Amino acid sequence: MFRRLSLKARLGLGAGLLGLATLLTAAMLVAGMARVSQRLDTALAAEQRLEHYAALSTQVSTFIVVAAEVIQRGLPPETRAERLAGIADTLDRTFASLRRGLDAEVADAAPMGLDAQSRRATQSLAIARMEALFRNTRAALVADTGDRERLRAWLDTFASGFEPQLAGAVNEEKRLRAEILAGIDDLRRRLTLAAVLIGLAALVLSAGFYFGLVRPQFRRLDALRDAARQIGREEFAVHLPDTRPDEIGQLTTETNRMARALAARAAAVAEDRARLGEIIDQRTEALRFANQRLERTDEDRRRFFADISHELRTPLTVILMEAQLGRQGAEPAPAFEVIEARARRLNRRIDDLLRVARSETGQLALEPVPLDLGEVLADAIAETAAELSNAGMTLTAPEPGRTRVRADRNWLRQVVVGLIRNAIRHARQGGALRLELTEAEGMGVIAVIDNGPGIPAADQARIFERFAQSQTGSAQGFGLGLALARWVIEEQGGSIAVESPVTHDRAEGTASGTKISVRMPLATG
Repeated sequence: MFRRLSLKARLGLGAGLLGLATLLTAAMLVAGMARVSQRLDTALAAEQRLEHYAALSTQVSTFIVVAAEVIQRGLPPETRAERLAGIADTLDRTFASLRRGLDAEVADAAPMGLDAQSRRATQSLAIARMEALFRNTRAALVADTGDRERLRAWLDTFASGFEPQLAGAVNEEKRLRAEILAGIDDLRRRLTLAAVLIGLAALVLSAGFYFGLVRPQFRRLDALRDAARQIGREEFAVHLPDTRPDEIGQLTTETNRMARALAARAAAVAEDRARLGEIIDQRTEALRFANQRLERTDEDRRRFFADISHELRTPLTVILMEAQLGRQGAEPAPAFEVIEARARRLNRRIDDLLRVARSETGQLALEPVPLDLGEVLADAIAETAAELSNAGMTLTAPEPGRTRVRADRNWLRQVVVGLIRNAIRHARQGGALRLELTEAEGMGVIAVIDNGPGIPAADQARIFERFAQSQTGSAQGFGLGLALARWVIEEQGGSIAVESPVTHDRAEGTASGTKISVRMPLATG
C-alpha cells in the first residue's frame, strides 16, 4: 500500500515523522528548561535570603552592642531611642525585604504543591516571630524607665531567643537550597536520557527514510539525468521505460513526449534556419550600404563645420590687424574701434563653431578655471542684447555679485547665451525674461526664467536629447544646443534642470513660463 502512494505523499509522510520527532524534542527541551529555570530562581532566592540572614545577624549583633552601651551608661529614654534609631531602621528594612521575598516564594510555589507552599509559609512565620521579638525588645529599651537590671533582662532575653530562631531559619534555607540543587541534577539526568532516546529514534527513522524511500529514487533520477544530457546534445532518440504512476514516472512519460516533440521541431528549425540565412545575407548587404551612406553624411557635416571656421578665420584676422593699425594712426579712429569690437565678437563666434565641430569629433577639451559667474552673465547679456531688443523683450538682470565658480569661461558663456536665445525663440510672445544669480548647497546657480507658454510634461524629459522635437506639433525643435549644454555642464561637475510651469511666486508673468537652472560648483581656495 505504501508503494501505491505518490512520491509527494511518501516524502510528506517521512518529513512529517521527522518533524514530529523534532517538535517532541523541542517541547521536551522547553519544558525541561522551564523547570530548570524555575528551580534556579528558587535556589537564587534562597541564596539571597541567606545573604539577608547574614546581614541580619550582623545588624542584630550591632543592635545588642549599642543597646548594652546605652544601658551601661544609664542614658535617659529619649537618648536611648535616638542612639538605637539608626540600627533599628536598618533592621526594619532587612525584615521587610525578607518578608517580601518569602511572600513571593509562597505565591510562586503554588505549581509545586501544597507541601512546598507550607514550607515557605513556615519560613514566613519564623521571620515574623524574630521580627516580633525585635520590636518588643526595642520598645522595652526605649520605655520610660531607668531600671538597668530590667533593661538588661530584656536585652538578654532578646539575645538568647533571637539567635536560635535565626540559626533555624538559616538551616532551613540551606536544606531547601540543597534539595533544589539535587532536583536540578535529577532533572538534568532525565532530560539527557530522554534526549539520547529521541536522538536514537530520529536516527533510525532517518535511516529508514533514506534507504527505504530516497535511495531507490536515485536510479530513476539518474536515468532522467542521462536522458536530459542526451537531449542537450540534440540526440532526441530517447525512450525511458519507467511507467510507475508516481511523480517521477509522470516526469519520465513527459520526457519521452518532449524528446519526440523536439525531434520534430529540430527538423522544422533546420529548414527555417536555411531560409533565414538567405534573408540575413540580403539584409546585411543592405545595412552595409546604409551605414556607408550614413558615415559619408556624418563626415561631410563635420568637414563643413571645420572648413567654414577655417575659411572665416583668415579674413577676420586681416580685419583685426587693419583695425589695430588704424587705431595707431594720428587721427582718432572710433570707426576702427567699432570694427575691432565687431571683429572680435565674430571671431569668438567662429571659435564657438569650431568647438562644436570638435565636440562632434570627440576632440572637445574643457579648460575649467576659477571665474566670476557675474562676469560670464554680463558677457552673455551683452552678446544677446541686440537680439532681445529686436524681439521686443525686456530683460531683468541680477545685481552684480561675487559668486566664483570653477568652469570653462567660453563654454559656460555659450551655454548661457544658448539658453537666452532659446527663450527668445520659444517665449517671444511673453515679452519678459529674467535672469537670477544665487548660491545654494555649495553651487553657483544661474536661472533663466521666461514668460512663455511653457514646455509640456511629455517633452521635458526629451529636451536635452539631440535634435529632439516637441510632441505638441510645433515645428520648432529643441535642437543640438541643450544636449551639448548638458554635456558641457555635467563634464565640469555641474547640472542643468528644467521646471515648467514655473511656481507662482517665481513666475515672470501670468503665462506658464519655463525656468532652466544651471548649477556649477563654487571655486575653492
